[in-house]
Amino acid sequence: MEDAIRKADVLIEALPYIKEFHRKVMVIKYGGSILGDEKIRQGVLEDIVFLSYMGLCPVLVHGGGPNISERMKQEGMKTEFVDGMRVTDAKTLAVVEEELEKLNAIIVSELQELGQKATGFSSKDSGVILARKRQEAKDLGLVGEVEAIDTEPILRETKNYSIPVLCPMGKGKDGKTYNINADEAASRVASSLCAEKLVVLTNVRGIMRSTSDTSSLISTLTISEANGLIKEGAVHQGMIPKVKSCISALEATVKKTHIIDARIPHALLLEIFTKQGIGTEIIK
Repeated sequence: MEDAIRKADVLIEALPYIKEFHRKVMVIKYGGSILGDEKIRQGVLEDIVFLSYMGLCPVLVHGGGPNISERMKQEGMKTEFVDGMRVTDAKTLAVVEEELEKLNAIIVSELQELGQKATGFSSKDSGVILARKRQEAKDLGLVGEVEAIDTEPILRETKNYSIPVLCPMGKGKDGKTYNINADEAASRVASSLCAEKLVVLTNVRGIMRSTSDTSSLISTLTISEANGLIKEGAVHQGMIPKVKSCISALEATVKKTHIIDARIPHALLLEIFTKQGIGTEIIK
Protein backbone atom coordinates (compact mmCIF):
# COMPACT_ATOMS: atom_id res chain seq x y z
CA MET A 1 0.00 0.00 0.00
CA GLU A 2 2.77 2.48 0.93
CA ASP A 3 4.53 1.81 -2.38
CA ALA A 4 1.31 2.53 -4.28
CA ILE A 5 0.82 5.78 -2.34
CA ARG A 6 4.39 6.88 -3.16
CA LYS A 7 3.68 6.28 -6.84
CA ALA A 8 0.52 8.39 -6.59
CA ASP A 9 2.51 11.16 -4.87
CA VAL A 10 4.94 11.21 -7.80
CA LEU A 11 2.07 11.62 -10.24
CA ILE A 12 0.58 14.44 -8.18
CA GLU A 13 3.99 16.19 -8.08
CA ALA A 14 4.03 16.11 -11.88
CA LEU A 15 0.51 17.55 -12.25
CA PRO A 16 1.44 21.30 -12.14
CA TYR A 17 4.06 20.76 -14.84
CA ILE A 18 1.67 18.74 -17.00
CA LYS A 19 -0.82 21.62 -16.77
CA GLU A 20 1.83 24.28 -17.45
CA PHE A 21 3.29 22.56 -20.52
CA HIS A 22 0.07 21.21 -22.02
CA ARG A 23 0.29 21.50 -25.85
CA LYS A 24 3.55 23.47 -25.55
CA VAL A 25 6.40 22.64 -27.94
CA MET A 26 9.50 21.06 -26.48
CA VAL A 27 12.52 20.52 -28.77
CA ILE A 28 14.82 17.63 -27.80
CA LYS A 29 18.30 17.25 -29.30
CA TYR A 30 19.58 13.68 -29.24
CA GLY A 31 22.82 12.41 -30.74
CA GLY A 32 26.32 11.10 -30.12
CA SER A 33 27.16 7.71 -28.64
CA ILE A 34 23.96 7.68 -26.56
CA LEU A 35 21.95 7.50 -29.78
CA GLY A 36 23.72 4.31 -30.85
CA ASP A 37 23.12 2.51 -27.55
CA GLU A 38 19.87 0.59 -28.04
CA LYS A 39 19.02 0.32 -24.33
CA ILE A 40 19.50 4.05 -23.72
CA ARG A 41 17.64 4.91 -26.92
CA GLN A 42 14.68 2.76 -25.91
CA GLY A 43 14.46 4.56 -22.55
CA VAL A 44 14.74 8.01 -24.13
CA LEU A 45 12.07 7.26 -26.73
CA GLU A 46 9.74 5.85 -24.05
CA ASP A 47 10.10 9.14 -22.16
CA ILE A 48 9.37 11.13 -25.33
CA VAL A 49 6.25 9.04 -25.98
CA PHE A 50 5.19 9.67 -22.38
CA LEU A 51 5.59 13.42 -22.90
CA SER A 52 3.38 13.23 -25.98
CA TYR A 53 0.67 11.25 -24.20
CA MET A 54 0.80 13.75 -21.32
CA GLY A 55 -0.21 16.46 -23.80
CA LEU A 56 3.16 18.05 -24.59
CA CYS A 57 4.41 18.52 -28.16
CA PRO A 58 7.90 17.00 -28.42
CA VAL A 59 10.00 17.70 -31.53
CA LEU A 60 13.13 15.57 -31.91
CA VAL A 61 16.30 16.72 -33.70
CA HIS A 62 18.96 14.02 -33.91
CA GLY A 63 22.63 13.84 -34.83
CA GLY A 64 24.67 10.80 -35.74
CA GLY A 65 28.37 11.69 -35.61
CA PRO A 66 29.70 8.36 -34.27
CA ASN A 67 27.75 6.37 -36.89
CA ILE A 68 29.11 8.59 -39.64
CA SER A 69 32.69 8.34 -38.38
CA GLU A 70 32.46 4.55 -38.09
CA ARG A 71 31.06 4.22 -41.60
CA MET A 72 33.83 6.44 -43.01
CA LYS A 73 36.42 4.36 -41.16
CA GLN A 74 34.99 1.17 -42.68
CA GLU A 75 35.24 2.67 -46.15
CA GLY A 76 38.80 3.92 -45.60
CA MET A 77 37.77 7.56 -45.73
CA LYS A 78 39.61 10.26 -43.80
CA THR A 79 37.67 12.17 -41.13
CA GLU A 80 38.75 15.75 -40.54
CA PHE A 81 37.29 18.17 -38.01
CA VAL A 82 37.84 21.92 -37.68
CA ASP A 83 36.54 23.47 -34.44
CA GLY A 84 34.25 20.47 -33.97
CA MET A 85 32.78 20.64 -37.49
CA ARG A 86 33.27 17.79 -39.94
CA VAL A 87 34.93 18.86 -43.20
CA THR A 88 32.42 17.63 -45.79
CA ASP A 89 33.21 17.00 -49.42
CA ALA A 90 30.70 15.42 -51.82
CA LYS A 91 31.72 11.85 -50.96
CA THR A 92 31.54 12.56 -47.22
CA LEU A 93 28.15 14.23 -47.65
CA ALA A 94 26.78 11.08 -49.29
CA VAL A 95 27.82 9.05 -46.22
CA VAL A 96 26.46 11.69 -43.81
CA GLU A 97 23.13 11.77 -45.60
CA GLU A 98 22.80 8.00 -45.77
CA GLU A 99 23.70 7.42 -42.11
CA LEU A 100 21.44 10.21 -40.82
CA GLU A 101 18.52 8.94 -42.86
CA LYS A 102 19.07 5.41 -41.51
CA LEU A 103 18.99 6.76 -37.96
CA ASN A 104 15.94 8.88 -38.74
CA ALA A 105 14.08 5.80 -40.01
CA ILE A 106 15.10 3.77 -36.94
CA ILE A 107 13.89 6.45 -34.52
CA VAL A 108 10.57 6.88 -36.34
CA SER A 109 10.04 3.10 -36.46
CA GLU A 110 10.82 2.65 -32.77
CA LEU A 111 8.47 5.49 -31.77
CA GLN A 112 5.75 3.85 -33.81
CA GLU A 113 6.46 0.49 -32.16
CA LEU A 114 5.83 2.24 -28.83
CA GLY A 115 2.38 3.20 -30.10
CA GLN A 116 3.20 6.80 -31.02
CA LYS A 117 2.68 8.53 -34.35
CA ALA A 118 5.95 9.92 -35.69
CA THR A 119 7.06 11.54 -38.94
CA GLY A 120 10.61 11.71 -40.24
CA PHE A 121 11.99 14.80 -41.97
CA SER A 122 15.14 13.95 -43.89
CA SER A 123 17.40 16.01 -46.14
CA LYS A 124 15.30 15.01 -49.12
CA ASP A 125 12.18 16.67 -47.70
CA SER A 126 11.03 19.95 -49.15
CA GLY A 127 13.11 22.57 -47.41
CA VAL A 128 12.11 22.30 -43.75
CA ILE A 129 15.63 23.51 -42.97
CA LEU A 130 16.86 26.21 -45.35
CA ALA A 131 20.65 26.41 -45.20
CA ARG A 132 23.55 28.37 -46.59
CA LYS A 133 27.23 27.53 -46.83
CA ARG A 134 29.11 28.23 -43.61
CA GLN A 135 31.87 30.79 -44.11
CA GLU A 136 34.99 29.97 -42.11
CA ALA A 137 38.68 30.79 -42.39
CA LYS A 138 39.19 27.24 -43.65
CA ASP A 139 36.79 25.99 -46.31
CA LEU A 140 34.73 23.22 -44.72
CA GLY A 141 33.12 22.14 -47.97
CA LEU A 142 29.41 21.30 -47.82
CA VAL A 143 28.99 22.41 -44.21
CA GLY A 144 26.09 24.77 -43.73
CA GLU A 145 24.39 26.99 -41.19
CA VAL A 146 20.68 27.43 -40.74
CA GLU A 147 19.19 30.35 -42.66
CA ALA A 148 15.53 29.68 -41.85
CA ILE A 149 13.13 26.99 -40.62
CA ASP A 150 9.81 26.25 -42.30
CA THR A 151 7.74 25.66 -39.18
CA GLU A 152 4.43 24.87 -40.91
CA PRO A 153 5.11 21.15 -41.64
CA ILE A 154 6.50 20.64 -38.12
CA LEU A 155 3.54 22.31 -36.39
CA ARG A 156 1.14 20.38 -38.62
CA GLU A 157 2.55 17.14 -37.22
CA THR A 158 2.40 18.30 -33.59
CA LYS A 159 -1.22 19.37 -34.03
CA ASN A 160 -1.89 15.87 -35.35
CA TYR A 161 -0.31 14.41 -32.17
CA SER A 162 2.61 13.10 -34.20
CA ILE A 163 6.27 13.56 -33.21
CA PRO A 164 8.42 15.23 -35.90
CA VAL A 165 11.91 13.70 -36.16
CA LEU A 166 14.39 15.96 -37.97
CA CYS A 167 17.78 15.29 -39.57
CA PRO A 168 20.31 18.14 -39.20
CA MET A 169 20.68 18.69 -42.93
CA GLY A 170 19.42 21.55 -45.02
CA LYS A 171 18.82 22.64 -48.59
CA GLY A 172 20.38 25.82 -49.89
CA LYS A 173 18.95 28.30 -52.39
CA ASP A 174 21.79 27.09 -54.61
CA GLY A 175 20.15 23.64 -54.73
CA LYS A 176 22.92 22.01 -52.68
CA THR A 177 22.45 19.88 -49.56
CA TYR A 178 24.43 20.96 -46.50
CA ASN A 179 25.59 19.14 -43.38
CA ILE A 180 24.62 21.16 -40.27
CA ASN A 181 25.77 20.88 -36.67
CA ALA A 182 22.92 19.14 -34.82
CA ASP A 183 23.15 21.43 -31.77
CA GLU A 184 22.80 24.49 -34.00
CA ALA A 185 19.92 22.91 -35.91
CA ALA A 186 18.05 22.08 -32.70
CA SER A 187 18.57 25.60 -31.36
CA ARG A 188 17.20 27.22 -34.52
CA VAL A 189 14.26 24.81 -34.68
CA ALA A 190 13.41 25.62 -31.04
CA SER A 191 13.71 29.37 -31.64
CA SER A 192 11.61 29.27 -34.80
CA LEU A 193 8.88 27.28 -33.03
CA CYS A 194 8.99 29.61 -29.96
CA ALA A 195 9.45 26.43 -27.95
CA GLU A 196 8.80 26.30 -24.23
CA LYS A 197 12.03 24.33 -23.77
CA LEU A 198 15.13 23.10 -25.57
CA VAL A 199 16.52 19.93 -23.98
CA VAL A 200 19.98 18.73 -25.00
CA LEU A 201 20.62 15.07 -24.19
CA THR A 202 24.24 14.11 -23.62
CA ASN A 203 26.44 11.58 -21.79
CA VAL A 204 27.50 13.77 -18.85
CA ARG A 205 25.49 14.91 -15.84
CA GLY A 206 25.27 18.50 -17.06
CA ILE A 207 27.59 21.48 -16.59
CA MET A 208 30.15 20.91 -13.84
CA ARG A 209 32.73 23.30 -12.43
CA SER A 210 35.13 20.36 -12.49
CA THR A 211 34.54 17.61 -15.06
CA SER A 212 36.20 15.07 -12.74
CA ASP A 213 33.89 15.89 -9.82
CA THR A 214 30.22 15.01 -10.29
CA SER A 215 29.36 16.82 -7.03
CA SER A 216 30.32 20.10 -8.78
CA LEU A 217 27.20 19.89 -10.99
CA ILE A 218 25.59 23.31 -11.46
CA SER A 219 21.81 22.96 -11.42
CA THR A 220 20.93 26.46 -12.68
CA LEU A 221 22.87 29.01 -14.74
CA THR A 222 22.05 32.34 -16.35
CA ILE A 223 23.26 33.23 -19.84
CA SER A 224 26.00 35.49 -18.44
CA GLU A 225 27.17 32.80 -16.01
CA ALA A 226 27.28 30.21 -18.82
CA ASN A 227 29.33 32.56 -21.01
CA GLY A 228 31.67 33.11 -18.07
CA LEU A 229 32.25 29.38 -17.65
CA ILE A 230 33.14 29.09 -21.34
CA LYS A 231 35.70 31.88 -20.97
CA GLU A 232 37.13 30.28 -17.82
CA GLY A 233 37.50 26.93 -19.59
CA ALA A 234 35.16 25.11 -17.19
CA VAL A 235 32.96 24.47 -20.24
CA HIS A 236 35.17 23.06 -22.98
CA GLN A 237 35.44 20.70 -25.95
CA GLY A 238 32.13 19.09 -26.98
CA MET A 239 30.15 20.89 -24.29
CA ILE A 240 30.83 24.30 -25.84
CA PRO A 241 28.50 23.94 -28.87
CA LYS A 242 25.79 22.51 -26.60
CA VAL A 243 25.96 25.43 -24.19
CA LYS A 244 26.16 27.94 -27.04
CA SER A 245 23.10 26.37 -28.70
CA CYS A 246 21.18 26.82 -25.44
CA ILE A 247 22.31 30.45 -25.13
CA SER A 248 21.29 31.21 -28.73
CA ALA A 249 17.85 29.71 -28.14
CA LEU A 250 17.34 31.73 -24.96
CA GLU A 251 18.45 34.95 -26.67
CA ALA A 252 15.74 34.31 -29.26
CA THR A 253 12.35 33.03 -28.11
CA VAL A 254 12.91 29.87 -26.03
CA LYS A 255 11.92 30.18 -22.37
CA LYS A 256 14.24 27.63 -20.75
CA THR A 257 16.98 25.21 -21.80
CA HIS A 258 18.34 22.04 -20.21
CA ILE A 259 21.43 19.84 -20.56
CA ILE A 260 20.89 16.39 -19.07
CA ASP A 261 22.46 12.93 -18.99
CA ALA A 262 20.43 10.52 -21.14
CA ARG A 263 22.10 7.55 -19.43
CA ILE A 264 20.07 8.22 -16.26
CA PRO A 265 16.82 6.22 -16.49
CA HIS A 266 13.88 8.53 -17.28
CA ALA A 267 16.15 11.60 -17.25
CA LEU A 268 13.73 13.60 -19.39
CA LEU A 269 10.81 12.99 -17.04
CA LEU A 270 12.89 13.72 -13.94
CA GLU A 271 14.13 17.00 -15.39
CA ILE A 272 10.76 18.23 -16.64
CA PHE A 273 8.28 16.92 -14.08
CA THR A 274 10.17 17.41 -10.79
CA LYS A 275 11.10 20.57 -8.91
CA GLN A 276 14.79 19.73 -8.40
CA GLY A 277 15.54 18.21 -11.82
CA ILE A 278 18.66 16.13 -12.47
CA GLY A 279 20.82 18.16 -14.90
CA THR A 280 21.65 21.78 -15.65
CA GLU A 281 19.09 24.37 -16.67
CA ILE A 282 20.23 27.55 -18.40
CA ILE A 283 17.82 30.46 -18.06
CA LYS A 284 17.60 34.03 -19.26
